[in-house]
Amino acid sequence: MKELIEELKKEGVLRRLNILNAFKNIDRKDFVPFVYKSESYGNRPLPTDCAQTISQPYTVAFMLDLLDPQACEKILDVGSGSGWTTALLAHIVGKEGCVIGVEIIPELVKFGKKNLAKYNFKNAKIIQSDNALGYENNAPYDRILVSAASTTLPETLVQQLKIGGIMVIPVKDAIWKVTRTSDFDTEIEKHHGFVFVPLIVNL
Repeated sequence: MKELIEELKKEGVLRRLNILNAFKNIDRKDFVPFVYKSESYGNRPLPTDCAQTISQPYTVAFMLDLLDPQACEKILDVGSGSGWTTALLAHIVGKEGCVIGVEIIPELVKFGKKNLAKYNFKNAKIIQSDNALGYENNAPYDRILVSAASTTLPETLVQQLKIGGIMVIPVKDAIWKVTRTSDFDTEIEKHHGFVFVPLIVNL
């Protein structure tokens, strides 16, 4: 893991100390299927069940840098998958914060919960997503992280952000940083050149 962290630092991510410490303390190997354990520290995505992936470490670090999560915040992790990003965020927000991971694929909900339990976080949980996008019950959130690509910016998730809150979401081939500036307005910053599995929503 140490070599991976040094590689990511050289590539210009892991610039924030709280994110760097999370990467040091949350071992990616704990979130990878057994058959891929030997590849845990490679800077590349890895398969999970159900044709999904655990994101490339560079991409996760890049997205967390844009998200800029802080201690004591309430964060929604959409498409929590293996539980790795949920655990990283739980480490960052600390005991006074809260992280809710939502996942639509039942097999991944089970896998993510099992992995997250290895760290005994009291401030984080993974739940089965229902027909709605996000998790309105605990809204509004300080931050929302989405780990699957949407075709457009989901207004439903924007409405779950606090004013001043930040959402980081892949839209088509770009990662968008969306800051909610008022009830009706957002500021958007786009970073192109990424590939994600599609965002799945039950209708």
